[in-house]
Amino acid sequence: MLIERDLRALVGADARRVARTALAEDGERDITTEVSVTADQVATGVLEFRTGGVVAGMPYADAVASACDLPPVTWYHASGAVVPAGSTLGLLRGDLGRILRAERVILNLLQRATGIANLTRRYVDAVRGTHTRILHTRKTAPGLRLLDVTSVIAGGGHLHRLGLATTVMVKDNHWRALERGGRTLAQALQQARASEVVDCFVEVESRAQLEEACAAGATRLLVDNQAPATVLEWGRLARSLAPGIEIEATGGITLENIRAFAEAEADYISIGALTHSVIAADVSLEIGR
Repeated sequence: MLIERDLRALVGADARRVARTALAEDGERDITTEVSVTADQVATGVLEFRTGGVVAGMPYADAVASACDLPPVTWYHASGAVVPAGSTLGLLRGDLGRILRAERVILNLLQRATGIANLTRRYVDAVRGTHTRILHTRKTAPGLRLLDVTSVIAGGGHLHRLGLATTVMVKDNHWRALERGGRTLAQALQQARASEVVDCFVEVESRAQLEEACAAGATRLLVDNQAPATVLEWGRLARSLAPGIEIEATGGITLENIRAFAEAEADYISIGALTHSVIAADVSLEIGR
C-alpha cells in the first residue's frame, strides 16, 4: 500500500491532468471575456474563504493557473491549516482574461477540497484522545480520487487503498465468488501473498467469517455494519486468534455514533460520506479594483 509521503509525489501530475480536463469542459473560447475585457489588462484575484475552516486543494488550483498561463497562486496558508471565516487564502495575479477563464475551475476544486477537509476534521475531532484513525474509501468522484484523498489527509484523516492493484480487500461479493468457485479464503490469500501482496483485508459479517479470516492470514478485518459492542467483542476475539491483526469499523458510522466505535477499540474507521456526500465550502475569487 502507498504511504502518504508517496502520495504527494503523484499529486503534481494528477493536478495537471485534472486541470486540463476541467478547462476543456469549458471549450476553447471564453466569449464573454472576449467581449468584456480589453487586451493587456492585468489584475489581482483575491481568493476568499468565506466559511473558514481547513485549507486544501492548493496544488490543483496552481495547476489550473499554470494551464491558463498564469503564475502560481500566492498562498497565505499551508494545506491542513485552520483559518477563520473571511480569511484570504491567496492571490492570483496576471492577465485578467486568463484569470476569468481559470476562476470557476479553481473555485470548483477548492470548494470541493476544503469541504472534504472540513468534514474530515469533524470526524477526527470526534475521536480525539483515542488511537483510532479516520480513513477515506473509494467512494470518490470519478476522476478526482487524488484530490478527494489528499483533502481527507489535509483534514487529519489517513490513507486507505487508492485502487485495486496493490491491496486485497475481500468483501461480501468476493465471499460469494469464492463459494461459487469452490475456493477457500485461505487459498485466495495464499495466492495473493505468492504475488507479493502484503495487505490482505477481509470484510466480515459473522463470527464464522471472522474465524476463517484469522485462520487464513488476513492482516485487517473490516467489521461491516455492526454495533459498537459487536466491534469490541469481535475485535478482541480476532486479536486473540491472530495477534497483531488490525480492526476497521465501517458502515453506518456518523458523527453522532463514531465515538462509540472508537471506544470499541477499532484501529481504523472508514467513512464513505467524507467524499460521496461532501458539501462544498464557500470560497470566492474577487477581482481587485
